[in-house]
Amino acid sequence: MFLGTSGSMPTAGRAPAATLVRRGGERLLVDCAEGTQRQLLRSDVGLVELREVFLTHYHADHYLGLPGMLKTFSLRGRELPITVYGPPGLRDLFGSLRRIFGRLTYPYELVELVPGDVLARDGYELMPFAVDHTSSSLGYGLVEHARPGRFDVATADALGVPAGPERGALQRGEPVTTPDGRVVTPAEVLGPPRAGRRVALTGDTAPAASVLEAAAGADVLVHEATFCEDERDRARETAHSTAADAAVVAREAGVKLLALTHLSTRYSRHEIAEEARAVFTDTVVPRDFDVVELPFPERGSPRLVKGGAAHVRPPAPAPASVS
Repeated sequence: MFLGTSGSMPTAGRAPAATLVRRGGERLLVDCAEGTQRQLLRSDVGLVELREVFLTHYHADHYLGLPGMLKTFSLRGRELPITVYGPPGLRDLFGSLRRIFGRLTYPYELVELVPGDVLARDGYELMPFAVDHTSSSLGYGLVEHARPGRFDVATADALGVPAGPERGALQRGEPVTTPDGRVVTPAEVLGPPRAGRRVALTGDTAPAASVLEAAAGADVLVHEATFCEDERDRARETAHSTAADAAVVAREAGVKLLALTHLSTRYSRHEIAEEARAVFTDTVVPRDFDVVELPFPERGSPRLVKGGAAHVRPPAPAPASVS
């Protein structure tokens, strides 16, 4: 869910960097630029009590909304803890930010990450990876575990596996014993493992081998595209990417869908899209409140839903008639 897709400053139509990854009931916020809490309030998610925030680096257009959001949570009487992750320097940053948000009603934890760290979760892993921007900037990969293969009901029936808990155990990878004493293993009733989903979010970066490696085989790559090729020299000076740069990464990494963000006010989204699609066809340029839906691979390909997270307001009541 794209909350902010602009570059270094907000525009009338785009807020600066913020992306929300929704997986089941989990909400993971990557970057928290100026105005992010208002973007959440304007979305169909609302300002939920986020448990985790992930910062890619410490340029103001990627974290300036965080102290205000933390303070708002406190004003609402929040008690649930929150964890903020980021590259080295996070604790120093919060030493300064405390002057802004003051005392909070809830505990927070700061976790500094480096490339190669792995955050193990239920069913997936979060992997920070190196990018080429500031000396310690990070991107984040979300990699789901492989899932058990499809359950073969006919084979289970033939083997005498009763309907009920035994079949659930087989799907979890546990052998079971049938009423007639036969041991049935998962391999006898399950198809080959099914792939999980994979997402890579770069934050700000120039083209980098580490990004290509992290994005290899991803279903969705969210990559910055601050410039077009007419400003290639400027992109290199500032450690950013052009739309064509991002498209080359997507093509070489074999991703299914490339989503371009962090757009400069120099360009229209159509210019960005045209340049990227000349290199990699499956490119989208989301607006704020657009969503990329990512089904399991056997259920289809990722797709952009325009305005998919916009808050839908009920129609205003018709004015009373006057006679």
